[in-house]
This record gives sequence, structure tokens and C-alpha cells, in this order.
Amino acid sequence: MGDLKKELALALLLAVISVGFGATDPHDLAILNDFRKGLENPELLKWPSKDDDPCGNKWPCVFCDGSRVSQIQVQGFGLKGPLPQNFNQLSMLSNIGLQKNQFYGPLPSFNGLKNLQYAFLNYNNFTSIPADFFTGLDSLEVLALDGNNLNGSSGWMFPPALSNSAQLTNLTCMSCNLAGPLPDFLGSMSSLSVLSLSGNRLTGRIPASFKGMVLTKFWLNNQMGDGMSGSIDVVTTMTSLNSLWLHGNHFSGTIPDNIGDLSLLQDLNLNGNEFVGLIPKSLADMSLRNLDLNNNNFMGPVPKFKASKVSYSSNQFCLTEEGVACAPQVMALIEFLGAMGYPSRLVSAWTGNDPCEGPWLGLNCRSGDVSVINLPKFDLNGTLSPSLADLISLAEIRLQDNHLSGTIPSNWTGLKSLSLLDLSGNNISPPVPRFSSTVKLSTGGNPLLDGKQSPSSEIGGPSPSDSRSSPTTEPSPSSGNGVRQASTRSKASIIVSTVVPVVSVVVVAFVAIPLSIYLCKKRKRNGQAPSSLVVHPRDPSDPNNLVKIVVANNTNNSTSTASGSGSGSRNYSGFGDSHVIETGNLVISVQVLRNVTNNFSSENELGRGGFGVVYRGELDDGTKIAVKRMESGVISSKALDEFQSEIAVLSKVRHRHLVSLLGYSIAGNERLLVYEYMSEGALSKHLFHWESFKLEPLSWKRRLNIALDVARGMEYLHSLAHQSFIHRDLKSSNILLGDDFRAKVSDFGLVKLAPDGERSVVTRLAGTFGYLAPEYAVTGKITTKADVFSFGVVLMELLTGLMALDEDRSEESQYLAAWFWHIKSDKEKLMAAVDPSLGCKEDISESICIIAELAGHCTAREPTQRPDMGHAVNVLAPLVEKWKPIDDDTEEYSGIDYSLPLNQMVKGWQESEGSDFSYVDLQDSKGSIPSRPTGFADSFTSVDGR
Repeated sequence: MGDLKKELALALLLAVISVGFGATDPHDLAILNDFRKGLENPELLKWPSKDDDPCGNKWPCVFCDGSRVSQIQVQGFGLKGPLPQNFNQLSMLSNIGLQKNQFYGPLPSFNGLKNLQYAFLNYNNFTSIPADFFTGLDSLEVLALDGNNLNGSSGWMFPPALSNSAQLTNLTCMSCNLAGPLPDFLGSMSSLSVLSLSGNRLTGRIPASFKGMVLTKFWLNNQMGDGMSGSIDVVTTMTSLNSLWLHGNHFSGTIPDNIGDLSLLQDLNLNGNEFVGLIPKSLADMSLRNLDLNNNNFMGPVPKFKASKVSYSSNQFCLTEEGVACAPQVMALIEFLGAMGYPSRLVSAWTGNDPCEGPWLGLNCRSGDVSVINLPKFDLNGTLSPSLADLISLAEIRLQDNHLSGTIPSNWTGLKSLSLLDLSGNNISPPVPRFSSTVKLSTGGNPLLDGKQSPSSEIGGPSPSDSRSSPTTEPSPSSGNGVRQASTRSKASIIVSTVVPVVSVVVVAFVAIPLSIYLCKKRKRNGQAPSSLVVHPRDPSDPNNLVKIVVANNTNNSTSTASGSGSGSRNYSGFGDSHVIETGNLVISVQVLRNVTNNFSSENELGRGGFGVVYRGELDDGTKIAVKRMESGVISSKALDEFQSEIAVLSKVRHRHLVSLLGYSIAGNERLLVYEYMSEGALSKHLFHWESFKLEPLSWKRRLNIALDVARGMEYLHSLAHQSFIHRDLKSSNILLGDDFRAKVSDFGLVKLAPDGERSVVTRLAGTFGYLAPEYAVTGKITTKADVFSFGVVLMELLTGLMALDEDRSEESQYLAAWFWHIKSDKEKLMAAVDPSLGCKEDISESICIIAELAGHCTAREPTQRPDMGHAVNVLAPLVEKWKPIDDDTEEYSGIDYSLPLNQMVKGWQESEGSDFSYVDLQDSKGSIPSRPTGFADSFTSVDGR
């Protein structure tokens, strides 16, 4: 018995010791092994096969809290297979990042994962979701299910159990096969800040329960099938909104006048709906970054908009010029339509700025003025507008046998030319004004007037018993066949003013107070700033990887902000002695950067430029970064301007083909920028110096991919970002390649904000000779077409392997662009000029000619003759899809496999192109951006959807 007690005590001691040293809970280990066994490509995990202690020995991508698994982060690994159905037995799981893989089959239930805070399951191939999936997820803060076609043809909808996740802030389920109306309970989830449900099969109206929600981002765009409908009055109460996308639905009615209450709104897209009426002044006066009103039925004048970017084509505006008033008769008739709810048959026919020209259905004119309104049996609803009193030549109003209600406007008695007013067979209310004895009035068949048709006492006129009150009248000779026929155009309407609710201050206070308390608590909990830094790899196109100006003070382990921007960061410890900082404000001390670059040693030097030196750095977890250090000798006002410009631009734009800024430091004379590390370096190294670096020459397929990557990045800068930018220094040495040879544009120190339209901006000359557009080099005037010229030169370099400018070449070929123009149209000379390292050129001759033609167009002498970057993308994309070298491995482009069915290809495109369009600043009242742990970025990575 004594021996048994000793053995039990020893076993207990060993168990305690093993827990203390990180031995993994056997149930968690079994589930991890089931997870690995179910994969078709488990080798991608790099989990040791003979090791049964992921917590103690720290398996890659697995994080633990003591002996229990708390995180699994495998985003973007390309893993393929199902998830084990006992997944929810990982009961201490708090963060799961499975996004951007190829997991398939049914999702396991997450029932009971009460500690789960962050669940990223987006962009996989899951086929169904169990009914009890959301039960017991009481701690859930972020859930992303985008891009999974769940539950097949029947679709699905969030169950009521989701409402118990009271802390949920981000819910994204774009293209996840939601079907039916939005559930009311979502409106009661007071913590919800981001709700992105684009690309589903939602129907019905925005629920009234959504009134006053504190959403910052609300996307319902591009619903398939019937789509969503009804008015958008409820969204005008969501005063925290920053981005509102409703395009591609059937929303209708007028734009509420109190939309101006959305003072934080920056991005509003109403394209492709059925909105009608006048654009309210409150909308025109909003300082939006983007406003899209295309393809609706707006009427009246085009106001002067204050939005940075606005489009409003395919509407029913009377004129095309902004700020020019419509003709008075047109405005009177639009108000008449508005009182009747804008009947579609009339809205589509009443177009232009002259009702006496064109097919204004039901109107007749005399001497250029409207004289007859003849709309009997038109199924008209609504009321009668006083605006008709402005049509001074109106002689006849025939509106019998409709569904009109309300009273007859008293000011109609002032129509001196009126001879006939037929309102019989409606639902008109008393009193009836006293008209002149010359007016033939018919009001019979109105139940509310039967026996109560005495005119009001203050208005003179004959009694109702007069023959003019007969329910039938003879048609006037001026009506009947003279009625114009309708044309087939889109519908329109005018604005109906609504009461403006005073809720802004209350909502802002509601958001700001708990958020500030939350951040304060986190700072106290985290204590002092970290001594070392771990930045886990994230999607570089994520717009929430933004960085504000933050200075780290090394002397006392405290942090402070420069220029008053930013706030303290949130640190997530529990990974040894290091800290993971996943936040919009990435605090990086100079000392940390000294440590990770080995005190900026020459061994870590990646390259030199006019700015200074770029160093390779390696963080505690092995993540590589690139640190650009300004040399003290070049710290001039020009250099500081470039330093600030780089930060300003990269804080506003995010794209998969633009190099991401991870952070920076300022201390004394030190100016340091921290970027994602691009392992293959500059394109120029692979084009011009590949032999000296003992590299393989770039294949034609890789060159085409690189060209398309750069074109996409520049197209985004020019026309797809919230603001339009000119790079001014696009060249092969500023195009960086990752370990997969995917290209990203870098060096944004010379970027200029582009002017509107084709106008140019005068600026000091900057850039690199050989790439400069002639008009810029001579006049200093620049447009986005200067970048197009530089892109054309890069195309020539990709074709020929020659540098843009080389004084060692013969005089005629020193300047590549000029020489290339002389040989591009001669196929024999062109093929002779192609880079010899490409070897046999017969299989690629057709695509070479296409690229040469595009390069020629891009470098045309006149800027107006050059295409925009969108055209370049359209030319290059089919070549990337079509060109398959015989002896090269099959690859995908931008994550898109063109052999897949269309729906899967589209999903891949959505993932690869989720850029700045999805950006939303989740700011508290002081302007700071709340942080998030690993994987949080993907709750914002989303379909551009425009």
C-alpha cells in the first residue's frame, strides 16, 4: 500500500512538472493530430512527426496557454482537407486563423468554445455550417466566414444564438451564401462595429431594429437574385458610419435629407439602385472621399458636390452641368411627381429640361408652356402638389380615376388659364377651394367629398350643386390624341424632407466612453513597453496595417506620440520573453531596430540609395524586415519631406502590389522606415545583374506576371485608391520581388497627389532620367500619364534586358525609349532586341509583339495619346492567363487558377484584390485606432465590390 502511495505521488509530481514545462494536454494533442491526419498536404505545417509536445516544444503556428492550445494560425498556407468534427473540444482556444486555405467539407460545430475571441475561417471551401455552430460563443469578438459557399442551394442565415455573443465587433460574411431577410436581432448587438455581408442573396428591407447602430462599416452591396429593397431612412441614424456600400440592390425612394448627420462618412456607394428625386443639399455638402450615385433615377439639377470623387452618370438630371438650375416648369413638375411618390411610368418619360420637347407623357403644350396635364387611370397615388400653381398657362388638369388623396391645394385657384379640373374617382378630402366660375370642376366619386363638398368659407365661387360638379365631363378638344407617348428610360423622383434626429452627440459618447475605458484597461494590464518586438506576418494588402507617427523613448520604456497622433499600443504577451504587437499604431524603438539589424551592420546591408542604406533585420520569431535608415549627412528639408511623404502615402494606400510600411522610428537624427522584407530584391538586379549575382534569368512568364503586378499597383494608385496619386519615380530598381517573384512597387518619397481629370500640376523636377516623361522633364507639369510613360520604359527593360539609360551603349541606343521606338514596329529587329537570356523566342513571339505595342503606346510623346493603367492591366491580364511555357511549372496568378469554374475564380479574385476599398478607420473619439491580435486584419480584407 505504501508503494502504491509513493507511485501515485510520483505520478502527480511528474504531472505537475510536465505542466510547468509545457507538456501538452493529451486531448488537445489528439485533436491536433486529427487535424494533421485529415490534410492532403500536412507537410506544409512543418509539425514534427515524432514530437508529441506542441506546447512544450512550440510547434510552428501553435500557441499555448500552459498545457492547453490557445491559438492556431495557419492563414495562407494552402492547406487542403476537412477539419476534425471534434474541433470544439479545444476548449481553451481563443484565436483561430484558418483563412485563405483550401479547407473543405462541413464546418465542425464551435458549440462551447466559450473562450474563443477571434475566428477567421474566410476564403476556404467549407460547404455547410451546423445549426449549433454559434451556441456558447460568449467571448466572440471577430468572426470572418467570407468566401465559403455554405449550405448549397438553400442558403442559410445567422441563428438567434449569435445574439449571445455580446462582445462581437466584427462580423464579415461576404459571398457566404446568406439568404433571406436580415434578422432583427443583429440590430440589438450594441458592440457590432463592422458588418460586411456583400455578395449574398439577402432580400427585404434594412430592419427598423438597426436604428442607431454604432456601425463604422456597413456593406450590403451586390446581393444576387431579388436583392434588398425599400428606403434607407434607417441608415441615417447610424452616425458612426465611415463606409456604406449599398450598390447593386433595389433600394428605392428618395435620399433622406438628414443623411448629412453622418458626419464621419467617407465612402458612400449607391450605384445601381432605384433611388429617385432630388439630391439633397446635405448630401452634396458632405466632404466624402468617394460618392457613387450612378445608375439610379435622380432628377432635377446636378448640385455642386464637395466629395473628392463623385460620379452620377445614367440618371434623370435635367442638365449635366453641376450647379445649374433646371427650368421652372421642370421643377414644378418634379415636385408634382414627388407628391405622388414618383410613379415609375412618368419618371422614365419626363426627362430633359423642357417639358414641351421630347416624350413627356400626359402633357400638352401651347406656345412653349404646359397647358394640359392628362393622366386619367394612371394608377396614381399620393397627394396633389401646390407646385402646379407655378404652371401659369395650365388650362386643363385631368387626373380622374386614380387613387389620389388629401386636399386640393388652395393656390390652384390662382391658375388664371384653368378651365377644367377633373379629380373624379379618387379619394380627395374636404374642403374644396372656390374656383372661378370659368373652371369646370369634377369631384364626383370621392367618398370623403360625397355630401361634404361645400367649398371653404374664405374662398369664393359657385356652390357644389353647380353642373361643374358632375362626376362626368366631356373631353376637351385639346386633350385625348394629343397626349405624348412615353419613352423607355429609367425612373426618378424628388426628395421628401424628413425630421432630423439629434443623435450624433449621444452616439459618439456611447461609442467613445466604453472604448476609452477598454483601451485604458488594456494599457494597465500590459504594463511597460516591450523590450523586443515580434511582428507576425499579415496580409500586406490589409488596410488596417496602418501606422501613425509614433516615437518610442528607449530610456524609460515608455512611449509617446509625434505630432500628436496615435495612441499607446496593445501588447499580447505569453510567447516567451517577446511580445506580439498587433495594432494600428506599431511602436518601434530605435534600440529594437538596432538589435534586429545587429546595430546596422554591413553584413545586413541590402542596398544603398539617395535616401540612405537599407538593412535586413530579423525579429525574435524569425520574421524578416527591411529597415531604411536615413544617413545623417542627407538629412535636409528635401530628405525630410520625402520621409514624411513616404509615411503619409503608405498610411493612406494599401494594395497587394505596393510595398507595405510596417512602422518607423524617429529619435534625434535617426529617421528609420520599416517595411515588409522582399526576399528577391529589386527587379533591376534580376534584369541587368543576374549573372554577377549568380541568379537564374527571369522567365518570360515571370516577366509577364511582374508587368501585370506593377500595372495593378499603379492602377490602384492612379484611380482606385481613395485619392489619386502620381508616383513620379517608377523604375525597375523601385520594383521589388518577393520569394514567389511577385512584384510590388516601392519608394513613395516623391509621390504627388494627382489633380482632378486630365489637368496637370506643376512641381519641381524629380525622378530618374531615362524614365522621365518628356513633358515633365521640359515643363515640370505632371499628370498620372507621366507614370504611364515610366511604366512603358519598364516594359522595354523587361523585353530587352537593357537599362533605361546606359552611356556605355552606342549613341543611338543609349536612351532605351527613343531607340525602342525605332525598332518596335519591325518584327525582325524587335525579335533581335529581345533579351538573349530568354532563349528560344518562337513560342513567345506573339506576346512579345503585344508587349512591345503596349510599351510604345505608354511612351507616346503626347500624354493624351498614352493609355491609363487600367488599359495596361486589360492588355496584360489575358497574356498572363494565356501564356503557358512548355518547360515551366504551372503557377497561379494572384491566387487565381484560371482553370477553375467561374465562381471559384471570382472568389480568388476577391481575395487577391481586397485593397484600400475595404479600408475603414475604426477610431475612437480621440482618433486612435483600436488594435487587434494576429489574424484580425482579415476581418477587414474584403471584396472591392464597386
